[in-house]
Amino acid sequence: MAELLRNSLDHHLAEPTPALGTLERGEPVQVFALPPGSPARPRIERAEGIYMWDSTGRRYVDAGSGPVACNIGYGNRRVIEVLHRQAEAATFAHPGTFESAANRLFAERLSAAAGPGYERVFVVSGGSEANEAAIKLARQMAVARGEASRWKVVSRQPSYHGSTLGALSVSGDPAAHDMFGPLMQRMPKVPAPVTYRIPPGFDQESWAGHCADVLERTILEEGPDTVLAFMQEPVGGLATGALVPHATYMRRVREICDRHGVLLIHDEVMSGGGRTGAFLSHEHWPDCRPDIVVLAKGAGAGYFPLGVVLAPRDRVAEVAAGGGFMHGHTALGNPLACAVGLAVLDETLDRGLVANAAAQGARLRARLDDLVERSPIVGDVRGKGLLMALELVADKAAKTPFPAAAMAAGTLARVAMEQGMILYQRRTNAGRDGDWVMVAPPLIATAAEIDMIADGIAAAVAETERRLGVA
Repeated sequence: MAELLRNSLDHHLAEPTPALGTLERGEPVQVFALPPGSPARPRIERAEGIYMWDSTGRRYVDAGSGPVACNIGYGNRRVIEVLHRQAEAATFAHPGTFESAANRLFAERLSAAAGPGYERVFVVSGGSEANEAAIKLARQMAVARGEASRWKVVSRQPSYHGSTLGALSVSGDPAAHDMFGPLMQRMPKVPAPVTYRIPPGFDQESWAGHCADVLERTILEEGPDTVLAFMQEPVGGLATGALVPHATYMRRVREICDRHGVLLIHDEVMSGGGRTGAFLSHEHWPDCRPDIVVLAKGAGAGYFPLGVVLAPRDRVAEVAAGGGFMHGHTALGNPLACAVGLAVLDETLDRGLVANAAAQGARLRARLDDLVERSPIVGDVRGKGLLMALELVADKAAKTPFPAAAMAAGTLARVAMEQGMILYQRRTNAGRDGDWVMVAPPLIATAAEIDMIADGIAAAVAETERRLGVA
């Protein structure tokens, strides 16, 4: 049977790819809503390390780790062998019926890596699910303490916490809210502590302080006894282009949450697992430890869908005493997911990939800073470790974004792909909050590969300048 399936797949891979949208049935997810006749994407043949090859044999450097997920690169034998062994042993065992060794070992090792205060590990199959679970857990924590009036989750504008309706309600994305608003419970938003396009009259530190002031004022205006949690990304993802907040902001956020009994939830879906040069990115601000941490993306590293909620033992015990956690998914604690998560975690820690992310991130930052000095369209580079972003602007002096119709970040990503490099870009709020591409290669990248990526980005930027008509 296995040989039959392989032969069938090989046969179909050898067939020419039709133009997108021309099939009468069986269209794949890549073209679900694209106009008929759209050009076909390359067909993946194989991947290894930080490289991917299409069916024509062309090689691409993955400088975005997919959607900033493939932290340990492709073709890792340790993970593949663990996945194979677990699949042969048991592909599924619901935690309501069985305990799996993979689930227990993964939880123990992950909790130890995360440090004190994160002894309970809830495993689901992705970042949106994990953020939904974190919000529901926070609500039940409050109810367990007799604070049933708390239900509002404050978050930043802009921000992104997932595509499911609960996570999208917390996300600061007006364009998405325009579309799906009638289906959602709207939640309070406060300004993000941006460090580049700062409003007039502020510098980075004073704007950070102002954003913290607005957070506290919002909690007071909403009624502290109604505010459940504040959710933020300690290092930003696609919504803010790898935003690294000023230390003043992070310290004050923790103080404000403590003062008003508000839980602090850190969405580390993109930044966690070592990507920023610390295992959890809030470690860069020791005085801003969250109550709940959410991980995904790099936790499964592209080998299996995986999301995780980390929470303190005592608060989860209060929920358990009140009747248990009223939440679950079919794939909760899946043995395959946990086996992969454990293998990815072991690779990350045993190979020193967190330290490598810090070292290679510093090398990459130096090269990208030089590009800011030389390019008329690269206005800013920001981030930590191997989670960075390049912001593109039409006017560097005024920090003016390109018009949304210019699709500046999309143009750069397309040019890079044509030149053999993959960059990840997403236009938050229909491009109204600026244009950037993420530069986030796998944590296994070597110094030579970082230099190759930097050279490739410089070449792609130069061609993008030409296509956008920038002298």
